[in-house]
Amino acid sequence: MDQYNMNEIAEQMDILFITLDTLRYDVAERLFQAGETPNFAQYFPQGWQKCHAPGSFTFASHQAFFAGFLPTPATPGPHPRLFAANFAGSETTTAQTLVFDTPDIVSGFRQKGHKTVCIGGVGFFNKKTALGRVLPDLFEESYWTEQYGVTEKRSTNYQFEKAADIIAAAIQKPLFLFINVSALHQPNWFYGETVDEGKQDSLETHAAALKYVDAQLPTLFSALQSKRDTFCVICSDHGTAYGEDDFWGHRLAHPTVWEVPMATFILKKL
Repeated sequence: MDQYNMNEIAEQMDILFITLDTLRYDVAERLFQAGETPNFAQYFPQGWQKCHAPGSFTFASHQAFFAGFLPTPATPGPHPRLFAANFAGSETTTAQTLVFDTPDIVSGFRQKGHKTVCIGGVGFFNKKTALGRVLPDLFEESYWTEQYGVTEKRSTNYQFEKAADIIAAAIQKPLFLFINVSALHQPNWFYGETVDEGKQDSLETHAAALKYVDAQLPTLFSALQSKRDTFCVICSDHGTAYGEDDFWGHRLAHPTVWEVPMATFILKKL
């Protein structure tokens, strides 16, 4: 991971944090190397960094993310963190880490004057239950509709269009924008080239969902580039198994679950 002085960046740039919910590292890397995700490649040509997720399912990983524990590079450490909530004895907090005297980075950014906005995706962001409000309630504004959820084939398109509207409305204020992209999460069978009667998710439909997300990126990034420079964090919160070693799904300890892609980069204003 590149070394950034987040104390300086947070004073000068907007912050975009995207989680590609359930995206596996091996699938992301394979498509990247094959040139099948050209928009991701345009914005970070160095490719995905292989990391380990802090949790094996959405709620656990996002609780860690919002406390400042992003995916850890899958190489020997220690690895300095970008953000942190003040915590005595941290071995991964350096002078370049942006440290907040708040219990989470979201309220930390709000305290710094950023407008904090969440565009939810999977069920842990749907605000339909007390549990479904825990994560979105960290934000000043949070949005979720069925159009952003896992059963909507055009979910990313709807999410990024909403994000573009939010960016345009926040033109005079620094922004901390979080988007939980739901398209990779099951069900994803409807992204396949052919829809069989069994409606089965697979590695192929998982990959097709990522190509769909890649195609939607210009909507979001062009909106950001019309405002000011943006520091971007894009990662997965966990992967998922499709029968490897007889494992299926996630919330389990298997390389297909804990190995996730991550990228950080600065998107320059045009």
